[in-house]
Amino acid sequence: MIKAGDNASVQEDQSDAAARRARGEFVRGVSGFRQVIGDPDFPAEPGRYHLFVALNCPWCHRVTLGRGILGLRDSITMDVAFPNRTGEDDRAGPDLWEFNPNRVATLTGARLPECTAETGTGQGYRLAKEVYRADGSEEQSLPILYDKQAGRIVNNESAEILRMMNASAGALGSTVSDGDRCDLYPAATDLRSEIDGLNELIYTAINNGAYKAGFSSDQSVYQTAFEGYFEALDQLEQRLSDGRPFLTGETFTEADLRLFPTLYRHDPVYYVRMKLNGARILDYPHLWHWLCRVYAMPGTAGSGSLIHCRQGYFGRSWNGVVPLGPLKPMRYPEAYAHPELSD
Repeated sequence: MIKAGDNASVQEDQSDAAARRARGEFVRGVSGFRQVIGDPDFPAEPGRYHLFVALNCPWCHRVTLGRGILGLRDSITMDVAFPNRTGEDDRAGPDLWEFNPNRVATLTGARLPECTAETGTGQGYRLAKEVYRADGSEEQSLPILYDKQAGRIVNNESAEILRMMNASAGALGSTVSDGDRCDLYPAATDLRSEIDGLNELIYTAINNGAYKAGFSSDQSVYQTAFEGYFEALDQLEQRLSDGRPFLTGETFTEADLRLFPTLYRHDPVYYVRMKLNGARILDYPHLWHWLCRVYAMPGTAGSGSLIHCRQGYFGRSWNGVVPLGPLKPMRYPEAYAHPELSD
């Protein structure tokens, strides 16, 4: 059974959350659906499960990346929301994830081909909130792991969805053989302990730290998050400096996967939007080579979209204008195919 408990790599401490938000701190909420594939009500079967995601969301990126790397694209279906949420003029209200393939992105002046209608429930809902309401909840976050056969939400905590997909990949219908497929959370106790420690650092200082910096309105909260973010990058740069290809050594694990969505966004989006302009990932040679190495893995490149990221993050800024850069040394994500750029 996967339980979050007090695990700081899964959810943020909620103590005094209302007062902290009132002081200008960004405090991430807690996901309410925590069932597990493999429980009697949710057997591991090919074709049974569905994901609702937004490609701009880094928490969704965890599960889309896991789905791709674990060979589950054919057996876990998926719907993609438009990267900007509903506006003040929407009949259902603002700030809601919408499945609307006909919306036009201001960045491209066209529809985004990855966006879909809602197909997982059979009801053709427009909003993620409607999927929750049908299951008796007022939540509205993504990602959602949904059981199409039972017509129920299984889980909406990305860290737990990722781990259960890894644990049940073969039974869920992975197209990658057991011998060739990554095991993101190997059984060896010492390795799990190392992954858990990395996960806590990565979640607290980098994944959530980026949001603390970018979305908090208090200068001191921002400064603390900014400093913690770059201190963590320095630690990871040092860890990779011995020539290891991945964070724990020769093997790609959950820690690498959970780091990737944030670093993938850093240079083209977070450097500006999250006010994390202390350095680019390109300025960290070992992290840059790691980023390019992960981007080159089968199943990675197609699991995210920087167009969706730019549209989603900057489309929520005060004037909705989306920056066109960076252009030097080359456009992103094309740069991720060039590890030599940091040499």
